[in-house]
Amino acid sequence: MMSRQAFLCSLGSLYLSLLFVFLLMDVYARPANNSALKEKPADSKDENEILPPDHLNGVKMEMDGHLNKEFHQEVFLGKDMEEFEEDSEPRKNRKKLMVIFSKVDINNDKKIGAKEMQRWIMEKTDEHFQEAVEENKMHFRAVDPDGDGHVSWDEYKIKFLASKGFNEKEIAEKIRNNEELKIDEETQEVLDNLKDRWYQADNPPPDLLLNEEEFLSFLHPEHSRGMLKFMVKEIIRDLDQDGDKKLTLSEFISLPVGTVENQQAQDIDDDWVKDRRKEFEEVIDANHDGIVTMEELEEYMDPMNEYNALNEAKQMIAVADENQNHHLELEEILKYSEYFTGSKLMDYARNVHEEF
Repeated sequence: MMSRQAFLCSLGSLYLSLLFVFLLMDVYARPANNSALKEKPADSKDENEILPPDHLNGVKMEMDGHLNKEFHQEVFLGKDMEEFEEDSEPRKNRKKLMVIFSKVDINNDKKIGAKEMQRWIMEKTDEHFQEAVEENKMHFRAVDPDGDGHVSWDEYKIKFLASKGFNEKEIAEKIRNNEELKIDEETQEVLDNLKDRWYQADNPPPDLLLNEEEFLSFLHPEHSRGMLKFMVKEIIRDLDQDGDKKLTLSEFISLPVGTVENQQAQDIDDDWVKDRRKEFEEVIDANHDGIVTMEELEEYMDPMNEYNALNEAKQMIAVADENQNHHLELEEILKYSEYFTGSKLMDYARNVHEEF
Protein backbone atom coordinates (compact mmCIF):
# COMPACT_ATOMS: atom_id res chain seq x y z
CA MET A 1 0.00 0.00 0.00
CA MET A 2 1.25 3.45 -0.86
CA SER A 3 2.81 5.35 2.02
CA ARG A 4 1.36 8.67 3.09
CA GLN A 5 4.59 10.50 2.24
CA ALA A 6 4.76 9.06 -1.26
CA PHE A 7 1.14 9.84 -1.87
CA LEU A 8 1.55 13.47 -0.79
CA CYS A 9 4.66 13.90 -2.92
CA SER A 10 2.89 12.62 -6.02
CA LEU A 11 0.12 15.17 -5.53
CA GLY A 12 2.26 18.13 -4.52
CA SER A 13 2.78 19.89 -7.83
CA LEU A 14 -0.88 19.62 -8.82
CA TYR A 15 -2.46 20.75 -5.60
CA LEU A 16 -0.22 23.53 -4.29
CA SER A 17 -2.19 25.95 -6.43
CA LEU A 18 -5.57 24.53 -5.39
CA LEU A 19 -5.32 23.70 -1.72
CA PHE A 20 -4.43 25.55 1.45
CA VAL A 21 -2.41 22.77 2.97
CA PHE A 22 -2.45 19.05 3.70
CA LEU A 23 -3.49 17.58 7.01
CA LEU A 24 -2.59 14.08 8.09
CA MET A 25 -4.46 11.54 6.06
CA ASP A 26 -4.59 7.79 5.70
CA VAL A 27 -3.97 5.99 2.45
CA TYR A 28 -7.66 5.89 1.67
CA ALA A 29 -8.32 9.61 2.04
CA ARG A 30 -8.67 11.92 -0.92
CA PRO A 31 -6.45 15.02 -1.16
CA ALA A 32 -7.73 17.74 1.16
CA ASN A 33 -9.45 20.72 -0.43
CA ASN A 34 -9.27 24.37 0.47
CA SER A 35 -11.16 23.97 3.73
CA ALA A 36 -8.30 21.97 5.24
CA LEU A 37 -5.50 23.28 7.41
CA LYS A 38 -1.75 22.91 7.37
CA GLU A 39 -0.07 19.79 8.73
CA LYS A 40 1.17 20.41 12.24
CA PRO A 41 4.93 20.68 12.64
CA ALA A 42 6.37 17.93 14.81
CA ASP A 43 7.79 20.41 17.31
CA SER A 44 4.59 22.43 17.68
CA LYS A 45 2.71 21.56 20.86
CA ASP A 46 0.20 24.39 21.03
CA GLU A 47 -1.06 24.43 17.46
CA ASN A 48 -3.21 21.36 17.94
CA GLU A 49 -4.91 23.08 20.86
CA ILE A 50 -6.12 26.10 18.92
CA LEU A 51 -6.79 24.88 15.39
CA PRO A 52 -10.22 23.49 14.52
CA PRO A 53 -9.46 19.84 13.71
CA ASP A 54 -9.93 18.51 10.20
CA HIS A 55 -10.90 15.14 11.67
CA LEU A 56 -14.22 15.29 13.49
CA ASN A 57 -14.76 12.44 15.94
CA GLY A 58 -18.02 10.55 15.61
CA VAL A 59 -19.08 12.30 12.39
CA LYS A 60 -19.42 10.51 9.05
CA MET A 61 -18.07 13.37 6.94
CA GLU A 62 -15.17 15.71 7.69
CA MET A 63 -15.18 19.49 7.32
CA ASP A 64 -13.46 19.18 3.94
CA GLY A 65 -16.10 16.83 2.55
CA HIS A 66 -14.12 13.60 2.95
CA LEU A 67 -15.77 10.52 4.38
CA ASN A 68 -14.50 9.61 7.84
CA LYS A 69 -12.94 6.19 7.34
CA GLU A 70 -12.73 5.58 11.09
CA PHE A 71 -16.36 6.48 11.77
CA HIS A 72 -17.58 2.91 12.39
CA GLN A 73 -14.82 2.26 14.88
CA GLU A 74 -15.35 5.62 16.61
CA VAL A 75 -19.07 5.06 17.22
CA PHE A 76 -18.58 1.45 18.23
CA LEU A 77 -15.52 1.76 20.49
CA GLY A 78 -15.73 5.32 21.79
CA LYS A 79 -12.94 5.93 24.32
CA ASP A 80 -11.73 2.34 23.91
CA MET A 81 -10.57 3.00 20.35
CA GLU A 82 -7.07 4.04 21.39
CA GLU A 83 -6.64 0.87 23.42
CA PHE A 84 -7.31 -1.28 20.39
CA GLU A 85 -4.82 0.75 18.37
CA GLU A 86 -2.10 0.52 21.01
CA ASP A 87 -2.68 -3.05 22.19
CA SER A 88 -2.34 -5.58 19.39
CA GLU A 89 -2.51 -8.72 21.54
CA PRO A 90 -5.48 -10.70 20.14
CA ARG A 91 -6.49 -12.36 23.42
CA LYS A 92 -6.78 -9.05 25.29
CA ASN A 93 -8.61 -7.45 22.36
CA ARG A 94 -11.07 -10.37 22.28
CA LYS A 95 -11.85 -9.87 25.94
CA LYS A 96 -12.37 -6.12 25.48
CA LEU A 97 -14.59 -6.73 22.48
CA MET A 98 -16.66 -9.22 24.44
CA VAL A 99 -17.16 -6.66 27.21
CA ILE A 100 -18.36 -4.12 24.63
CA PHE A 101 -20.71 -6.71 23.14
CA SER A 102 -22.31 -7.32 26.55
CA LYS A 103 -22.81 -3.57 27.04
CA VAL A 104 -24.53 -3.18 23.66
CA ASP A 105 -26.68 -6.27 24.27
CA ILE A 106 -28.90 -4.63 26.87
CA ASN A 107 -31.59 -7.37 26.84
CA ASN A 108 -28.94 -10.08 27.31
CA ASP A 109 -30.25 -12.31 24.54
CA LYS A 110 -26.72 -12.88 23.18
CA LYS A 111 -27.38 -10.91 20.00
CA ILE A 112 -27.44 -7.26 19.02
CA GLY A 113 -30.38 -5.77 17.15
CA ALA A 114 -30.64 -2.49 15.23
CA LYS A 115 -32.28 -0.62 18.10
CA GLU A 116 -29.60 -1.76 20.54
CA MET A 117 -26.87 -0.69 18.13
CA GLN A 118 -28.63 2.65 17.51
CA ARG A 119 -28.73 3.33 21.26
CA TRP A 120 -25.03 2.49 21.52
CA ILE A 121 -24.10 4.74 18.57
CA MET A 122 -25.98 7.67 20.09
CA GLU A 123 -24.27 7.03 23.45
CA LYS A 124 -20.79 6.96 21.89
CA THR A 125 -21.55 10.08 19.85
CA ASP A 126 -22.59 11.90 23.02
CA GLU A 127 -19.38 10.65 24.61
CA HIS A 128 -17.39 12.36 21.84
CA PHE A 129 -19.34 15.54 22.49
CA GLN A 130 -18.60 15.48 26.22
CA GLU A 131 -14.90 14.93 25.49
CA ALA A 132 -14.96 17.92 23.15
CA VAL A 133 -16.52 20.08 25.89
CA GLU A 134 -13.84 19.11 28.41
CA GLU A 135 -11.00 19.65 25.94
CA ASN A 136 -12.50 22.97 24.93
CA LYS A 137 -12.24 24.27 28.49
CA MET A 138 -8.49 23.65 28.46
CA HIS A 139 -8.01 25.08 24.97
CA PHE A 140 -10.08 28.15 25.79
CA ARG A 141 -7.86 28.94 28.77
CA ALA A 142 -4.81 28.62 26.51
CA VAL A 143 -6.05 31.39 24.20
CA ASP A 144 -7.63 33.62 26.87
CA PRO A 145 -4.48 35.14 28.41
CA ASP A 146 -6.27 37.80 30.46
CA GLY A 147 -8.87 35.35 31.77
CA ASP A 148 -11.82 37.65 31.10
CA GLY A 149 -13.99 34.85 29.71
CA HIS A 150 -13.83 36.17 26.16
CA VAL A 151 -11.34 35.71 23.35
CA SER A 152 -10.96 38.37 20.72
CA TRP A 153 -9.99 37.60 17.16
CA ASP A 154 -6.68 39.38 17.72
CA GLU A 155 -5.92 37.28 20.81
CA TYR A 156 -6.60 34.11 18.87
CA LYS A 157 -4.65 35.36 15.86
CA ILE A 158 -1.58 36.02 18.04
CA LYS A 159 -1.70 32.53 19.54
CA PHE A 160 -2.25 30.96 16.14
CA LEU A 161 0.71 32.75 14.56
CA ALA A 162 2.87 31.92 17.58
CA SER A 163 2.03 28.26 17.03
CA LYS A 164 3.24 28.67 13.43
CA GLY A 165 6.65 29.84 14.61
CA PHE A 166 6.16 33.62 14.69
CA ASN A 167 7.46 35.63 17.64
CA GLU A 168 4.45 36.11 19.89
CA LYS A 169 5.59 39.42 21.44
CA GLU A 170 6.47 40.93 18.07
CA ILE A 171 3.19 39.86 16.52
CA ALA A 172 1.20 41.21 19.49
CA GLU A 173 2.96 44.57 19.26
CA LYS A 174 2.40 44.86 15.51
CA ILE A 175 -1.29 44.05 15.87
CA ARG A 176 -1.64 46.51 18.75
CA ASN A 177 -0.02 49.25 16.62
CA ASN A 178 -1.96 48.27 13.47
CA GLU A 179 1.30 47.54 11.67
CA GLU A 180 1.48 45.31 8.62
CA LEU A 181 2.26 41.67 9.36
CA LYS A 182 4.67 39.91 7.03
CA ILE A 183 2.88 36.58 6.62
CA ASP A 184 3.35 34.09 3.82
CA GLU A 185 0.45 33.61 1.43
CA GLU A 186 -0.35 30.10 2.63
CA THR A 187 -0.63 31.11 6.29
CA GLN A 188 -2.71 34.14 5.33
CA GLU A 189 -5.15 31.92 3.46
CA VAL A 190 -5.57 29.72 6.51
CA LEU A 191 -6.11 32.81 8.67
CA ASP A 192 -8.77 34.11 6.31
CA ASN A 193 -10.54 30.76 6.44
CA LEU A 194 -10.36 30.69 10.23
CA LYS A 195 -11.72 34.21 10.44
CA ASP A 196 -14.76 33.13 8.43
CA ARG A 197 -15.33 30.35 10.96
CA TRP A 198 -14.80 32.83 13.79
CA TYR A 199 -17.54 35.09 12.38
CA GLN A 200 -19.92 32.14 12.08
CA ALA A 201 -19.27 31.02 15.67
CA ASP A 202 -19.87 34.57 16.99
CA ASN A 203 -23.51 34.44 18.10
CA PRO A 204 -25.70 37.55 17.79
CA PRO A 205 -25.12 40.28 18.60
CA PRO A 206 -21.78 39.87 16.81
CA ASP A 207 -18.84 41.43 18.66
CA LEU A 208 -15.95 39.26 17.40
CA LEU A 209 -15.49 38.10 21.00
CA LEU A 210 -16.05 34.40 21.59
CA ASN A 211 -17.05 33.06 24.98
CA GLU A 212 -16.33 29.45 25.93
CA GLU A 213 -19.51 28.11 24.33
CA GLU A 214 -18.90 30.01 21.10
CA PHE A 215 -15.30 28.85 21.07
CA LEU A 216 -16.58 25.27 21.28
CA SER A 217 -18.62 25.94 18.14
CA PHE A 218 -15.50 27.30 16.48
CA LEU A 219 -13.39 24.23 17.33
CA HIS A 220 -16.16 21.64 16.98
CA PRO A 221 -18.74 22.89 14.45
CA GLU A 222 -20.39 19.45 14.31
CA HIS A 223 -21.98 20.16 17.70
CA SER A 224 -23.50 23.53 16.76
CA ARG A 225 -26.53 23.78 14.48
CA GLY A 226 -25.45 27.16 13.15
CA MET A 227 -21.90 26.00 12.51
CA LEU A 228 -23.21 22.79 10.98
CA LYS A 229 -24.99 24.90 8.37
CA PHE A 230 -21.78 26.83 7.74
CA MET A 231 -19.81 23.60 7.39
CA VAL A 232 -22.35 22.29 4.86
CA LYS A 233 -22.05 25.51 2.85
CA GLU A 234 -18.27 25.08 2.77
CA ILE A 235 -18.51 21.49 1.59
CA ILE A 236 -21.03 22.41 -1.10
CA ARG A 237 -18.80 25.30 -2.17
CA ASP A 238 -15.79 23.03 -2.48
CA LEU A 239 -17.52 20.17 -4.33
CA ASP A 240 -20.17 22.00 -6.36
CA GLN A 241 -18.84 22.42 -9.90
CA ASP A 242 -21.77 24.11 -11.63
CA GLY A 243 -22.62 26.58 -8.87
CA ASP A 244 -26.22 25.43 -8.27
CA LYS A 245 -25.56 24.86 -4.55
CA LYS A 246 -26.47 21.20 -4.89
CA LEU A 247 -24.40 18.08 -5.42
CA THR A 248 -24.79 15.49 -8.13
CA LEU A 249 -23.23 12.05 -7.85
CA SER A 250 -20.53 12.98 -10.36
CA GLU A 251 -19.61 16.08 -8.32
CA PHE A 252 -19.51 14.06 -5.11
CA ILE A 253 -17.18 11.40 -6.49
CA SER A 254 -15.18 13.42 -9.02
CA LEU A 255 -11.43 12.74 -9.12
CA PRO A 256 -9.02 15.57 -9.99
CA VAL A 257 -7.12 15.05 -13.24
CA GLY A 258 -3.68 13.52 -12.72
CA THR A 259 -4.44 12.08 -9.28
CA VAL A 260 -3.75 8.46 -10.21
CA GLU A 261 -0.21 7.63 -11.28
CA ASN A 262 0.02 3.86 -10.86
CA GLN A 263 -2.13 0.77 -10.42
CA GLN A 264 -1.75 0.74 -6.65
CA ALA A 265 -3.09 4.27 -6.44
CA GLN A 266 -5.85 3.32 -8.92
CA ASP A 267 -7.01 0.51 -6.62
CA ILE A 268 -7.15 2.96 -3.72
CA ASP A 269 -9.13 5.43 -5.83
CA ASP A 270 -11.53 2.70 -6.96
CA ASP A 271 -12.30 1.82 -3.34
CA TRP A 272 -12.70 5.49 -2.51
CA VAL A 273 -15.15 6.08 -5.38
CA LYS A 274 -17.10 2.96 -4.44
CA ASP A 275 -17.50 4.17 -0.84
CA ARG A 276 -18.49 7.68 -1.95
CA ARG A 277 -21.04 6.37 -4.47
CA LYS A 278 -22.66 4.05 -1.93
CA GLU A 279 -22.88 6.77 0.72
CA PHE A 280 -24.37 9.24 -1.78
CA GLU A 281 -26.97 6.90 -3.25
CA GLU A 282 -28.01 4.96 -0.16
CA VAL A 283 -27.71 7.48 2.66
CA ILE A 284 -27.16 11.16 1.85
CA ASP A 285 -29.64 11.43 -1.05
CA ALA A 286 -32.66 10.88 1.19
CA ASN A 287 -35.34 11.13 -1.52
CA HIS A 288 -33.20 9.29 -4.11
CA ASP A 289 -33.63 11.92 -6.80
CA GLY A 290 -29.95 11.95 -7.74
CA ILE A 291 -29.38 15.36 -6.14
CA VAL A 292 -28.12 16.20 -2.65
CA THR A 293 -29.39 19.51 -1.31
CA MET A 294 -27.97 21.55 1.55
CA GLU A 295 -30.84 20.35 3.73
CA GLU A 296 -30.12 16.68 2.99
CA LEU A 297 -26.41 17.14 3.61
CA GLU A 298 -27.09 18.96 6.88
CA GLU A 299 -29.28 16.12 8.14
CA TYR A 300 -26.61 13.63 7.13
CA MET A 301 -23.89 15.63 8.90
CA ASP A 302 -25.85 16.02 12.15
CA PRO A 303 -24.14 13.63 14.60
CA MET A 304 -27.21 13.48 16.86
CA ASN A 305 -29.70 12.58 14.12
CA GLU A 306 -31.45 9.49 15.47
CA TYR A 307 -32.66 8.33 12.05
CA ASN A 308 -29.10 8.42 10.73
CA ALA A 309 -27.94 6.49 13.79
CA LEU A 310 -30.55 3.79 13.14
CA ASN A 311 -29.60 3.62 9.48
CA GLU A 312 -25.94 3.34 10.45
CA ALA A 313 -26.78 0.60 12.95
CA LYS A 314 -28.49 -1.41 10.20
CA GLN A 315 -25.51 -0.92 7.89
CA MET A 316 -23.06 -2.05 10.55
CA ILE A 317 -25.12 -5.14 11.29
CA ALA A 318 -25.40 -6.00 7.59
CA VAL A 319 -21.61 -6.05 7.23
CA ALA A 320 -21.17 -8.99 9.62
CA ASP A 321 -24.62 -10.64 9.63
CA GLU A 322 -23.58 -13.95 8.08
CA ASN A 323 -26.68 -15.90 9.13
CA GLN A 324 -28.96 -13.13 7.81
CA ASN A 325 -31.07 -12.87 10.99
CA HIS A 326 -30.70 -9.07 11.12
CA HIS A 327 -28.78 -9.34 14.39
CA LEU A 328 -25.13 -9.66 15.36
CA GLU A 329 -23.89 -12.57 17.44
CA LEU A 330 -20.58 -12.37 19.29
CA GLU A 331 -18.93 -14.78 16.86
CA GLU A 332 -19.85 -12.52 13.94
CA ILE A 333 -18.42 -9.42 15.58
CA LEU A 334 -15.23 -11.29 16.45
CA LYS A 335 -14.90 -12.57 12.91
CA TYR A 336 -15.38 -9.06 11.48
CA SER A 337 -13.40 -7.39 14.24
CA GLU A 338 -11.29 -5.41 11.79
CA TYR A 339 -14.41 -3.51 10.65
CA PHE A 340 -15.54 -2.71 14.18
CA THR A 341 -12.18 -2.11 15.87
CA GLY A 342 -9.52 -1.76 13.18
CA SER A 343 -7.84 -4.80 14.72
CA LYS A 344 -7.97 -8.27 13.19
CA LEU A 345 -8.41 -11.01 15.78
CA MET A 346 -6.94 -14.36 14.75
CA ASP A 347 -8.41 -17.77 15.64
CA TYR A 348 -11.66 -16.20 16.78
CA ALA A 349 -13.66 -19.44 16.45
CA ARG A 350 -11.17 -21.55 18.39
CA ASN A 351 -10.86 -19.05 21.22
CA VAL A 352 -14.33 -17.60 21.63
CA HIS A 353 -15.69 -20.41 23.81
CA GLU A 354 -12.61 -20.35 26.04
CA GLU A 355 -13.47 -16.80 27.03
CA PHE A 356 -16.97 -17.50 28.35
